[in-house]
Parts: sequence; structure tokens; C-alpha cells
Amino acid sequence: MGALFGPAGNSESFYGKGYKTTVQAPEYCSELGLNAYEYQCGRGVRVKAETAEELRCEALIRGVQISLHAPYFISLSSTDEEKRRGSARYFLESAEAVRRMGGVRFVVHSGSCGKQTRTAALMLAKQTLAYCIGELNAAGFTDVTVCPETMGKIGQLGSLDEVMELCSVDERLLPCIDFGHLNARTRGGIATKDDYAFILDTIVNRLGLERSSHFHAHFSKIQYTDGGEKCHLTFEDSVFGPEPGPLMELIAERGWSPTFICESAGTQAEDAAIMKKLYEEALNRV
Repeated sequence: MGALFGPAGNSESFYGKGYKTTVQAPEYCSELGLNAYEYQCGRGVRVKAETAEELRCEALIRGVQISLHAPYFISLSSTDEEKRRGSARYFLESAEAVRRMGGVRFVVHSGSCGKQTRTAALMLAKQTLAYCIGELNAAGFTDVTVCPETMGKIGQLGSLDEVMELCSVDERLLPCIDFGHLNARTRGGIATKDDYAFILDTIVNRLGLERSSHFHAHFSKIQYTDGGEKCHLTFEDSVFGPEPGPLMELIAERGWSPTFICESAGTQAEDAAIMKKLYEEALNRV
């Protein structure tokens, strides 16, 4: 199938070109040669059923794969049991919305450590994730894939190893590897093709090749401080990384088919198109 590429939400140029509603996002993506789109529900799942259905039809016509970013309110590692259990409601809302849109994946944040040890926070997050997966199954959402995301701030739960551990909870889980986040939390740790290879090899070693080869991904350049992520940038930035080229080469060489969602600040669709071009050029060299 090959890798898929698209934006997280709508670029500034989406509105600049006269588009007015997210239902038109698949048309815009198709215009740029993109084949994926991630609907943003960070502040709550508020999409109307009819809007989701319209988006599904448009995405099907344009050949665009839909995914969804679940609410930021999800708290897998909270010490408050009610908050952890309440996260299941956001899982169910996200699953219902993405299914209506014709998608099969939604992304969740991994949580934070707070005053806990990382080990204690990870244990709580695994328990909460197992509970939420059980609730999805009970509600008939066995076909929806949940993607725990690597996070950009060092204080957050969501290192590469922690996300691998979360994905061990259930076979249906796929990691959302946010390469910008990993670069930020390691303060520039992704600088070479070997650095990317280490990440991909880690996924294979923990999850197996079949699951690894179609992982979910976020990509953007991100400014960072000693604490990790500060803010998202565009591909025009030449100070902070990571650079997409070496990763695109690896994906092409390995014949993998992940979904890359670009989260650049305002130019996410344009930068996704740059990634797709780099990937296609790498394919031609294989």
C-alpha cells in the first residue's frame, strides 16, 4: 500500500484558498496529492453525526484516510480513579466519531507523571488503557485502533519505551510515534538516519514486524528547552529538527506503510506534501 501522508487539521492556506468547512478537507488534501487527514478533537468530540457522515463520503471519493485525535482531557495515569474511569467516555466518543468518518484509528495522549514515580504512572496508565479497551469492546468498537502517542515534555508519560509498554496491553494498540516530540524530549536526539533506525528497530523488537510496519506517526519540527517541547514550527526552520528526509529513506527501504500526520504550525498540509515527495523520491531510489 505504501505510506500515507496528510495534515492534522487545516493549514492556514485551507481558508486562504476559500475553503470554509472541514467537510472540504479531503478535497483540499487531494488537491495537494495527500491521502490522509487527522480530525482534531483535542477540546472535545463535538462533531455532528451528519458532518461526520459527509466527511466520510468526501474522504471515500477523494481516497483520503481519516484518523482522529482524541480529547486532551483523557487522563490515563491520573491518581484520581474517577478521572481515569471517565476517560473511557472519551474513548467511546472518539471511537464513534472516527467510525462515522470512515476511519479506524484515534490517537490518545499517554498521560503525565505528576507527583508519582514514572513506574507508578505507567502502571496506572496500563490499567486505565485496559479498562478503556474493555469498554470499547463491550460497546462493539472492536474494529477501532487506539494509538498512544509519544509525548514531547520530559515530565509527561510518553517516552518511546513507555509507549511500547502501553501498546503491550492489547494487540489492537498501535503506537503513534511523534518524531518531533521524541526529538524534543531528548533535546535533539534525532539527528541521523541511525537515530531513526533505532526508533524503528525498537518498535519491531517490542511489537513485531506486522504491527510495526503500519504504525501511526506525527511529524513536525519542534522548538525545545531543557524541559522538552516548547512549540511547533514549520519545515522552514533550520535550527530545530528533526529532518524528515532520513526517515523517509528508511520507510521506503523497509517497505513499510505507516500513516504520517504532519503537525507543523500553520503549514501542516504543505509540509506533509514535502514529506510525501521525499518518500516518493526515496522509493524511486530503492
